[in-house]
Amino acid sequence: MPLDPIARDLLEQAAAQNAAPLKELTPKRARMRMNASSGMLGEPDPVHHVEDSAVQTREGRQIPVRLYDPGTPKPRPAIVYFHGGGWVTGSIDTHDNLCRALANASGALVVAVEYRLAPEHKFPAALEDAYLVVAGMSQNAQRLGINHVIAAGDSAGGNLAAAVCLLAREHRAPRIDAQILLYPILDFQFETPSYHENADGYLLTRDDMIWFWRHYLNDEAEGANPMASPLRMPDLAWLPPALVITAEYDPLRDEGNAYAERLMAANVPTTHYMYEGQIHGFMRRMNIFPQARHAIAETAEFVRSLRGAVAERAGG
Repeated sequence: MPLDPIARDLLEQAAAQNAAPLKELTPKRARMRMNASSGMLGEPDPVHHVEDSAVQTREGRQIPVRLYDPGTPKPRPAIVYFHGGGWVTGSIDTHDNLCRALANASGALVVAVEYRLAPEHKFPAALEDAYLVVAGMSQNAQRLGINHVIAAGDSAGGNLAAAVCLLAREHRAPRIDAQILLYPILDFQFETPSYHENADGYLLTRDDMIWFWRHYLNDEAEGANPMASPLRMPDLAWLPPALVITAEYDPLRDEGNAYAERLMAANVPTTHYMYEGQIHGFMRRMNIFPQARHAIAETAEFVRSLRGAVAERAGG
């Protein structure tokens, strides 16, 4: 399908700015750029109650979180959300608008996680933080009025959500009832057809992904670790029900599609939508993309239908 006309206009405007490529920036400059661009995402949706808090680790370290309470009756699901940004950029602030929209649309408590970023904290630091917050939500579900725990995220956050589910299966805890993977990073390799078809000109480039991975991993050998590259896990059976959303004009399209297909082949209840004509990161840009609101509505429907999916998995 042709590139979405709104996406084409956005890309033309971005190209006209003639900004330096990501590979020429320091992590600090890259974060500043993402923070600045996130300020142009429009007025965020009002939510019943928003609160900054923290999850404390056994070592006494605190992992900042932001709670988005839509005011729905308890018990309700909790979406533990990991922001995108290639493990190097992004924050709970850059994804505030998306988390607000998800909370309102789904009726779930959304818990946005400020995990540690690379290269200051390389793999598996972000995954450790992600796992600890999901475990905390699961262990305190009754007290918090939570009936389902969902691991979710976009791009690098989708990578963390997928890896947390693998880690939870390995340790047999915590219980995770579903996973939501929005155009996720799932494999340390850059040679798929989508990587070559969409290498340049669609906001996220092939060179950008090489830059992100270089900062995230301690060495390239770690890229073979399924906790860094979930697509390399030999067996995907007995994972939580999944929603996978991918975009046609995205270097990550093929690995996301492949992961959805492998989940289905492993008999994991999986819903997969591939948004034709769209680019990486389109769901955050709900102020300009009608398809972003549509994708949020489909995500909300997946959350609302979770009870039946969990029951099917338990009967399994």
